[in-house]
Amino acid sequence: MDQNAKLRDKSIGNSRSSSNTEIICPDGSSPLSSTDIIEPRESNEIQVQHTNLHEIYNSQTKYQLKSSHQSKIIAFSGALAGFLSGIAVCPLDVAKTRLQAQGLQVTNLENKYYHGLINTLRTIVYDEGIRGIYKGLTPIILGYFPTWMIYFSVYERCKKFYPIYFNNNDFISNSFSAISAGTVSTIATNPIWVVKTRLMLQTHIARTRTHYKGTLDAFVTIYQQEGIRALYAGLIPSFLGLFHVAIHFPVFEQLKEKFNCYEKKLIPNTSEYEYSINLERLIMASCISKMMASSITYPHEILRTRMQLKSDLPNSLQRRIIPLIKTIYIQEGLRGFYSGFTTNLVRTVPASAITMVSFEYFRSVLTALDNTLEH
Repeated sequence: MDQNAKLRDKSIGNSRSSSNTEIICPDGSSPLSSTDIIEPRESNEIQVQHTNLHEIYNSQTKYQLKSSHQSKIIAFSGALAGFLSGIAVCPLDVAKTRLQAQGLQVTNLENKYYHGLINTLRTIVYDEGIRGIYKGLTPIILGYFPTWMIYFSVYERCKKFYPIYFNNNDFISNSFSAISAGTVSTIATNPIWVVKTRLMLQTHIARTRTHYKGTLDAFVTIYQQEGIRALYAGLIPSFLGLFHVAIHFPVFEQLKEKFNCYEKKLIPNTSEYEYSINLERLIMASCISKMMASSITYPHEILRTRMQLKSDLPNSLQRRIIPLIKTIYIQEGLRGFYSGFTTNLVRTVPASAITMVSFEYFRSVLTALDNTLEH
């Protein structure tokens, strides 16, 4: 085989191996939750026929630029989808956060102020008006974009790094990439979610009442009164929550295959393939895998929320994870680690549906716009 033929075959192999259409989309149910990785099992089979090295080089360069554009479109679409979903389920997020935190906020656990999703929402509206169920909305708006943009950026870089050490095992590489990206984005944006939690819990039933005037005032007040460490409260439980990825990711992958979420079709008059996504099946796979992962890892959310509460004592038990675990178990039993769990599951369905549908919409619009600008 001559040199040109060898290079041509190598180019075909590279084009096939690097042309995976990989869609990465946050599920939108929590800024610290895992992501849904929507990834067709097979790559686009593009038959490349070139007769000289110059055409091969131009083809590879053009593909790399297109792939780079697509990665940016995917990242931005994912951030928009997560942002939209976060706004839509904000009332459910407020209700869940109140239910999670009240174990430390009330003196008598038998007289809890909030009971269940409907009662909690009704009580919040009665006490605080409609604005009450949208507390923390500004941090959500400010937080989702940097959270997911950081996540996607790190994820894309890790996908190129980890295969070297895992013998090109895509599943392990993607799992470690997701965990690494989650770690970096969690560290970078944790202060935003501390403020969100504080604002959502700014209510008259708390032992330590807070009086933040808004998001900026909360940042400044927390820093001045409690120091920089308070803005990173709940970071360790957030790291524990990354195990959510290890459960959610493989279950979701298996369910995508089981539910046959993709249909591979040959594009007319071409040698390329496209994937059509069955959104109903995909949402079902996302919700079931999310519920399974949440059932196992939910206690970390209780710990995170309670550690982010304001405390006048620097060495309060809520600043130490082991004493906090013991206290919750002694005072509330195992049920204490699942406060607000039902509400959390209820919000999973609309969050996943909104995220998946909006992601597909944003991706299609941005892709069409990108193709128009190219021509």
